[in-house]
Parts: sequence; structure tokens; C-alpha cells
Amino acid sequence: MNEGSAVGAAETLLAVRGLTVTVGSENLVRDVSFEIGRGQRLGLIGESGSGKSLTASSVIGLLPEGLRAVGSVELAGQELLNANERYLSTLRGSELAMVFQEPMTALNPAMRVGRQVAETILLHNTRPNRKAAMDTAVELLDTVRLPDPKASARAYPHQLSGGQRQRVMLAIALANEPSLLICDEPTTALDVTVQAQMVELISDATRRLGTALLFITHDLAVMAGLCERVLVMLDGSVIEAGDTRTVLTEPRHEYTQRLLAASDLEAR
Repeated sequence: MNEGSAVGAAETLLAVRGLTVTVGSENLVRDVSFEIGRGQRLGLIGESGSGKSLTASSVIGLLPEGLRAVGSVELAGQELLNANERYLSTLRGSELAMVFQEPMTALNPAMRVGRQVAETILLHNTRPNRKAAMDTAVELLDTVRLPDPKASARAYPHQLSGGQRQRVMLAIALANEPSLLICDEPTTALDVTVQAQMVELISDATRRLGTALLFITHDLAVMAGLCERVLVMLDGSVIEAGDTRTVLTEPRHEYTQRLLAASDLEAR
């Protein structure tokens, strides 16, 4: 099952058509299609191994070695699947950005976090010099509500809590005001209170910047208040798609019904 064109009146930003990811002769993702309009929010939900993270990795061009993606992934009309790494690297951090599940694997443990935010800005030449980039980095750390952003900018990743490190990753992702933000299970390792704060930050930031969002999770409750539309994946395929309210109140597929029953949404 594919979602097709459900972006409404918004101009299409991301168009994924017939995406299939293979390793050897095995299909890990099968014929996935969806669109995201500018400023829209799409939730991609499913259990571990459903193919949702591989779908996101295909969009940003970071599939693990040995895996191959075919089909089409267009960002603002430009094909990404067959693009060379040099072109993709210019898009990552500028037009495309990603927040990963575990920030310690993405952050440099030997570099102060303020400098890591500033380096993203300097890489894409969105500020005229290092001082301006550092000033913006501190502003971004303040935007994601790190306590005492100037002091936080001088900290190394290990000196911050898990929730604070995830906020740093969000600051890096938003540094150059991307058109599309991909969040791959960004709240899974956080406690419930910090989860809610992180979701609120993502919601506020994408709304303020007009950034489209592809939010990947296994948690319907986390996704429910954030995304306008949802795709449910199982065994590498999209098995249900639609606007969030309809999917949550009238789930058609047995698997979606089980996800809903296992969440805390029905108690609300």
C-alpha cells in the first residue's frame, strides 16, 4: 500500500516513489511511496525492523554499506537516489538535516558542543566568519532551551545529559534552517518528561522555520500530537496511511489496531 499524493494544497517538497531497498536478493523495503509538502509533518511508524529507518536513510543518502536503493527520491524536484556524494553532502545540513536516536554516536566527543554547532554553520557558509557562527551557535543552544547556553557551548558532550545532548543535535540540525528535518527515533532513549519537552521543541522549531518534518518512531503517543499524517510500516511495506486523526480513530489494518491498543492513547 502506498500513500500517493496526499500533500493537500502545500507545494510538494519530498516525493518518494517506488522506493525499494535490497541487500543481495532480499528486499528490506518494498515499493514505498509518499510525499511531504513544504512545512508539512509526516510520521513514519512501525516496530524495529519494519524498514522505517532504512527509508529515512535512503532519503538522506546514508544507507549502510552493502545496501542498495532503487526507485525515486526527489527533493524540490531534484533526484537524490542517483546523486553523487559531493552533491548530497552539500544538501545535508543545509536543505536536509537529520536528528539520530543516539547523539553520542553523532557528536564528536573531543569537540566542545558550541564549536560543533558553529562548524555546521561554517561548512555551509551561512555566516560570514567564525565569531558570527559561534554567536549563532549560542543563540541556537538557547533556542533549544539548554540551560546557560554560553556555558553549555563550552561543554563537551559527555558533560551533558542525554536530553541535553539530543537538544544539541537538534540545534545542529536546525542551524542552517533546512527545508526538511528527519528525526529518527529522537526520543526513544529519553524519559517521558524529557520526551515531551523534545517533541515540543521539534514542533515549535519546525513551525517557526516552516520546515517539513519526517518523524520516525515506534510510539503512536509521541507521534500523535506532532504529525498531520502517518504511514504505518510492517516488514518493509507501508500497510496503512492517512491523516493522523483518521488512522488513530479508525485504523483499518490489524497491525495498526494492535499498535494503538499497546499505546496509552486509548486511555486518553
